[in-house]
Amino acid sequence: MKVLIISDTHRSLRNFYEAVDREGRVDQLLHLGDVEGDEEEICAYAGCPVVFVAGNNDFFSRNDRDHELVLQGVRIFMTHGHNYGVSMGTWRLEEEGRSRQADVVLFGHTHRPEVCKKNGIILANPGSLSYPRQQGRQPSYAIMEIGQDKKIDISIKFLK
Repeated sequence: MKVLIISDTHRSLRNFYEAVDREGRVDQLLHLGDVEGDEEEICAYAGCPVVFVAGNNDFFSRNDRDHELVLQGVRIFMTHGHNYGVSMGTWRLEEEGRSRQADVVLFGHTHRPEVCKKNGIILANPGSLSYPRQQGRQPSYAIMEIGQDKKIDISIKFLK
C-alpha cells in the first residue's frame, strides 16, 4: 500500500499538484492540517481516499484535531501537532501515540521534515509543500509504503 502524506499546504496547492503527479497512483492521502479550506480541491485531484486533520490555521474546519486509522493492519495516529507542543519536541506526541497503541504517529506544524523511531513508534513529519522551514527550504512530502507483512517504510521526498 502506498500512502502520500502531506501537511501545511496553507491554500497554496501548486506543489501539491506536482507531488501527486510525480508519485502517480497512491492508495491513500493523509493531510496533517493547515489545509485552510482546500479540502474539496485536494480530494478532487488526489484520485484516492483522503483523510484530513485540522491544524492551528484551520479555524472553521469540521475536520477532527486528531484521527486514528488502521491501514493494512498498521495503527496510525495523525494530528497536526500544535496541541502536543511539537515545536519544542516530540515527547508528548510519543506518549500520546503509545497511549493509543499506534505503530506510526504522523504530525505537521513545524514545516520541517523528519522521520525517526522512538521506543518502537515511528514518528514522521512530511514538512510543508508550501512554506518549508528546514535548511535549504525545499518543499517536501512523505511516502509511506506498507507491505503485506506490515513492514513500514517512510521516506521524505523533496521538490525542486
